[in-house]
Amino acid sequence: MRKTAITLISITGFLVMWLGLAVLTVDPAVLPTPGSLLAPFWAELQSGELTYHLSQTLLRVFWAFCLAMSLGVVLGFAMGRSEALNDWLDPWLVVFLNLPALVLIVLCYLWIGLNETAAITAVTLNKVPNVAVMIREGTRARSPDIAALAMVYRMAPIWRLLHVELPQLAPYFAAAARSGIAVIWKIVLVVELLGRSNGVGFQIHLYFQLFDVSMVLVYAFSFIAIMLLVEWFVLQPWERSSRRWRVA
Repeated sequence: MRKTAITLISITGFLVMWLGLAVLTVDPAVLPTPGSLLAPFWAELQSGELTYHLSQTLLRVFWAFCLAMSLGVVLGFAMGRSEALNDWLDPWLVVFLNLPALVLIVLCYLWIGLNETAAITAVTLNKVPNVAVMIREGTRARSPDIAALAMVYRMAPIWRLLHVELPQLAPYFAAAARSGIAVIWKIVLVVELLGRSNGVGFQIHLYFQLFDVSMVLVYAFSFIAIMLLVEWFVLQPWERSSRRWRVA
């Protein structure tokens, strides 16, 4: 209850600050007030344009997130378990961690084409290294005592994975997911801006060309609102539940 109240007060403070800056700016074309966005938001929602473009972006975020998490978890777990494999693949991770997202997006479009496969591949490749690094460090941080206990009780490999390995890695999964969703949706917007004909990024680019600040903010904040709901009602509860076994 206390955290909810603090969140609401914080958001209210943000809106008050925004309103103050809009009043000081004077020109509504430069920075419209929060209230002035309601009419274009409702018009865009009624026309179906907002729903359509939001759904296209969410679909790309979903697929890129699932692929990046799956590949990153497998790669990170394998590298954490095997020093030899880590020695071979660590330079690759360093290269991809430092490769600018824009470069990778452009290369995927050039090599694969201006299509959905290239878009999702570019976003996935941008995020896999970060997930792999988190899971690798989590795998290395596992308790040897718990692993030894599992050996003493001669647990089958599948039960050892489910009841010993995964619970210890759960906080790292949650952290990778939270940081992943935050980064992925931002990269998806860049991907849409550069090479797709729909989505929030495409619309923001369109209204940028028209110098329509209100519509840019409508699409930006609409998608941010959805991501905040995912963060508050899915990722944060998952992260809290993943830490319960440590408290117990």
